[in-house]
Amino acid sequence: MQFRVGFEMVHECEQPTPMILQLSIHYSRASDLVRPDHLVTSPSVPVTAYRDLFGNWCSRLVAPAGRFSLSTDAIVNDSGAADVVVPSACQIPVELLPESTLVYLLGSRYCETDQLSEIAWKLFSNGPTGWGRVQAICDFVHRHIEFGYPHARRTRTAWEAYKEGQGVCRDYAHLAIAFCRCMNIPARYCTGYLGDYGTSPPYGTMDFAGWFEAYLGDRWYTFDARNNVPRVGRVLIARGRDASDVALSSTFGPNELKSFRVWADVVEATAPA
Repeated sequence: MQFRVGFEMVHECEQPTPMILQLSIHYSRASDLVRPDHLVTSPSVPVTAYRDLFGNWCSRLVAPAGRFSLSTDAIVNDSGAADVVVPSACQIPVELLPESTLVYLLGSRYCETDQLSEIAWKLFSNGPTGWGRVQAICDFVHRHIEFGYPHARRTRTAWEAYKEGQGVCRDYAHLAIAFCRCMNIPARYCTGYLGDYGTSPPYGTMDFAGWFEAYLGDRWYTFDARNNVPRVGRVLIARGRDASDVALSSTFGPNELKSFRVWADVVEATAPA
């Protein structure tokens, strides 16, 4: 199957404004691109690209003063398979974890392991380990946080999400990541496209999605505390320690986001003539 994914965002800049963008589909899905996700700017400006410390594709540009739009519109092949579920995946002792995973055990900007460690051990130390422990964390976070776009706050941390009991998808991911790290399970933040395919209406406003990956056995597995069920059609954009590492746009000057639109729709097959 195929998904059409993309976005359009419009900024109003008071002056020429440098921007760093993480809006390109992750290199791990490059071979699935039927129509590439070329970044289109209006007015047209030079764009350069680089890989960050986590391997994500980043774009650099300088937006001119005035109205400035960014957009892309891609088509992606997808297997149609839901997120993998492996209940037998085991938890690896810290001393045996690959070095590349260790940074994802540490506290970070939005995931305060120091403030949540005691709570995590009280909640999850007597339960299962491995997959069962991560799923227990997702179950708790899914119940504990009330979802709602009016609750969105870009500065909310995992500790604040725990105390306030409300948020959006990034808050679910941050709290689950922090709990996993407190329980010695490497966990990293993911952002990307996730449409409504396979779910029942009514559908909410489309936005970029946040979920996380936990390292169990010998690989990373996808978990989603917000939806808490395996989903079809995730298209990864970026991974990092938390949302601060995968900011969609970082702007270096005064500007206002005037409009923002995201889509992630199934491409219907056309019957042969």
